[in-house]
Amino acid sequence: MTRNPDRSAGAEASPSAAPEGLSGYIIDNIENIASFQAREQQKLGDSRRRLGWVGDIVGRPAYLLSLLSMVALWIGANGLGPRIGWMSPLDPPPFAWLQGFLTLVGVITATVVVISQNRFARLDSQRGHLDLQVNLLTEQKVTKLIHLLEELRRDLPMVENRLDSDAVALQRHTNTAQVLSALETAVSGVERTEPPAPIL
Repeated sequence: MTRNPDRSAGAEASPSAAPEGLSGYIIDNIENIASFQAREQQKLGDSRRRLGWVGDIVGRPAYLLSLLSMVALWIGANGLGPRIGWMSPLDPPPFAWLQGFLTLVGVITATVVVISQNRFARLDSQRGHLDLQVNLLTEQKVTKLIHLLEELRRDLPMVENRLDSDAVALQRHTNTAQVLSALETAVSGVERTEPPAPIL
């Protein structure tokens, strides 16, 4: 893996570009992640941005406190107000308007949460694919390095040439299809041996 000397030198030379002690590789990774998130934000339309803003509000404790306070005030104004001579109730018990309002708020909240979860699930899927690609590439590189080290050990006259079964096994490329098949077989075997969940 080659590194751009101009890019790395510039990143390490300018202390204002990154915190002290971070290498150019880490800075490159941070910039790649930031650019990925910026691209994902640019893909969002205005409606999705507004929904994200609503989702941020709904996810705060202040939203729940505000909703509970409004319900308490509504019940107090319409239930206790007429008894102490404040006003005639707009929504007398059992508070049909309040129930309709809370149902509407619940539907809107659930919809916003589901839309946000779908977006985050898509991002998690992309990150999972990226992790898988990086892991597969890392496995190929490590296998090649072990192979080269074993060749070097055999070629050096001062190193005893001996058979290392672990090194021989690690030189083989991992067949991901076989690993996946074995994993599916093991997981399905565990699922078959688990007792059924009790019916409540």
